[in-house]
Amino acid sequence: MVEHLVKRLKKQNEELQRHCASAIFKCAESDATRTLVRKYEGLDPLVSLLSKTSNKDLLCAVTGAVWKCSKNALNATRFKELKAIEQLVALLSNQPEEVLVNVVGGLGECAAHDPDSRASIRKAGGLVPLVQLLTGTNHSLLINTTKVVGACALDADSMIVIDKQDGVRLLWSLLKSVNTEVQACAAWAICPCIENAKDAGELVRSFVGGLELIVGLLKSDDLEVLAAVCAAIAKIAKDEENLGVLTDHGVVPLLAKLAITDSDHLRIHLCDAIARCCMWRNNRIAFGQASAVAPLVSYLQSSDSLVHRSTACALHQLSKDPGNCITMHEAGVVQSLLSMVGSTDEVLQEAAAGCIGNIRHLALANEKAKFK
Repeated sequence: MVEHLVKRLKKQNEELQRHCASAIFKCAESDATRTLVRKYEGLDPLVSLLSKTSNKDLLCAVTGAVWKCSKNALNATRFKELKAIEQLVALLSNQPEEVLVNVVGGLGECAAHDPDSRASIRKAGGLVPLVQLLTGTNHSLLINTTKVVGACALDADSMIVIDKQDGVRLLWSLLKSVNTEVQACAAWAICPCIENAKDAGELVRSFVGGLELIVGLLKSDDLEVLAAVCAAIAKIAKDEENLGVLTDHGVVPLLAKLAITDSDHLRIHLCDAIARCCMWRNNRIAFGQASAVAPLVSYLQSSDSLVHRSTACALHQLSKDPGNCITMHEAGVVQSLLSMVGSTDEVLQEAAAGCIGNIRHLALANEKAKFK
């Protein structure tokens, strides 16, 4: 079927082209279809049809097909070669929202796959209109826009533009959205912004009520919101002053409440946040008092190596408190960590060894105390 759709896409009949592009748009939810569109050389005619700006129905179908096809990394590379990014950027103004959703979606997928595509969006002048779209109300458009802005924030030069356009503040304001997917996407986008902003700590502090807002989202019932907010907190807490403010807003007990989760996706980012929050005063003791330590030990039974890494890092930080060492030991942490000391992942290896070392030092100190 895909082969026939591509053949008819090349016919000089706009109505037929619209139907074919629309069918590809719907079918390209499947990666197998995306691959077939490339195999039968359908990407080139799709890009050529981006110039049909006067036919909005055709343009909506074509941009939708480009968006869905660009979810495949090889397709995204081909689109870059065909200068599709520059054509998509040109469509960021004077277009109906249904076209903009697709255009921004396509740019987001290309930016997610390839650093060169991020630079292409910036060089084509796409960042300013993209940041402006963050002020809209269309949830589908906001979701796609936060994704592309977040992906572009991985590029240092692009981050400068995003910052100048007040993009981070606009992303932060979207954390107040009633739509949980918008909230989650905004929080994910904030992470690379904090990572790459020139003075991230001061930038975050400039948002009145911003830290209280993000801590409050730890009460969300949405798993993706929780994972994204934990990831953002792990970035924010790298700044000592901001970590102090997060602590004052009750970040420790709220993170501790999430420790019973069985979601590996949340566990990774929760442990990153806990590890970072341990760096402030008595927070590691507070995590122990909030019963967060024993549940983390059970994470080491996960089959996900990323869970092992983040958990070991959190346990290493928590093990700097003697009370937590006792809790970990009683929960059987040593045996699990011993098998991870030989890991090829150096971060996991060092964290596991450090945690075991702290437990061992406490045990030796107790033994010495008995013989005095």
